[in-house]
Amino acid sequence: MDDSKSSVSVKIFGVGTAGISVLEQLAAAALPHVALAAVNTDTKSLAASSVAEKICLETAPSRGAGPGGDPKRSRAAAEEHLPRLKQACEGVDVVFLVAGLGGGAGTGISPVLAQAARESGALVLAFVAMPFDCEGNRRLQQAQLGLEQLKAAADGVICLPNQKIFKLSDENTSVVETFKILNGLLTEGVTGVWRLMAHKGLLEIHYADLCALLRDRHGESSFATAEAAGATRSREVLDKLFAHPMLDGGKTLAESDAVLVSLTGGPDLTMSEVHRVMEHINGKCDRAQVLMGAAIDEAFRERLAITLVAVKRGEPAMEKENVAEENIEPPRHTEDLNARLLKQENGAPRPQSRFIPPAPDLTPEKMEQLARQSRSRKNASKMRQGQLPLEIVSKGRFDKSEPTIHKGEDLDVPTYIRRGVSLN
Repeated sequence: MDDSKSSVSVKIFGVGTAGISVLEQLAAAALPHVALAAVNTDTKSLAASSVAEKICLETAPSRGAGPGGDPKRSRAAAEEHLPRLKQACEGVDVVFLVAGLGGGAGTGISPVLAQAARESGALVLAFVAMPFDCEGNRRLQQAQLGLEQLKAAADGVICLPNQKIFKLSDENTSVVETFKILNGLLTEGVTGVWRLMAHKGLLEIHYADLCALLRDRHGESSFATAEAAGATRSREVLDKLFAHPMLDGGKTLAESDAVLVSLTGGPDLTMSEVHRVMEHINGKCDRAQVLMGAAIDEAFRERLAITLVAVKRGEPAMEKENVAEENIEPPRHTEDLNARLLKQENGAPRPQSRFIPPAPDLTPEKMEQLARQSRSRKNASKMRQGQLPLEIVSKGRFDKSEPTIHKGEDLDVPTYIRRGVSLN
């Protein structure tokens, strides 16, 4: 049943080495009515790609060798080729960005490309992978900063923390196999969302509904995919879905504001199966708005696949006018005054005043009185400590005991009395 919605044009950009790797799997899937484009600053990575459209953001300093893991250099290269990126997004309704964050190209180029796509009028969804914890603090910090910038530029960001892949692998899983699993998850996520809005079926999600749900929300999302076959496919697909590490045992669904569900089955998919699946998913979504679509594909006969996207909305983007106002540098004297007032409010001591008040006017009688007080203070005798007339008290039951004599001194007598020490 090939009823693709030709009115909605979709273009997928693979950014950086990781994004281009996922793009190769999407190219092998041969999604109909979808354009693919590879974007990078590294000419070697682009040359190895089989995608027809390649956008090389080469700059004079890099000379096609890449940014060397520096997102700032990649961002500068993308901003330098901004008109070219906007031209690549013209006439496209939905733009998918696929990238790995933490390195140079994916972290630096993705926010600029997302902004260019939005300015061209497209709905922008980003699928990104976060680095492993073992990759070091530098990559983790760069990835987090790039994620914040991407959330501010795109309509929605679907994030895949690589660390969660350990729940899908074991100790014998090799590095190559691990990254294949990661690329497969991103591929399934992109394909599932594309099916959700690109095919007609039992229930259809309109492009306008998807835009209204994601536009200007700047959310960070999670996704999960599951597939089962056979007579018990509806029950098995739910077990696999809720066991997915991205959903954290259903906690992600409970905390989400919106949930997109894409069901794909063959012509034998029944309405009772759709109802059973959605009943369990709705039970996990305490406060989320659920948006569901069911597509029919001949290739999924006797199979059922679910792609779920849980959207956690962020704050709406700030208007450019307000941002421009915030970037205006205040006058220097105003900034200094604000800093001094802030210090005073925090309890810091105030600076000494430069104003020196004049000496008070004193009458001759008052001056003579002050002089007498000064002479009396100088002639005052220094106070000395006197001896208190203390009486000797009986030692009680130790009265008849021999005193402890050492070098002619009675050690039973307190030291300060024996040595005549004055107590202050």
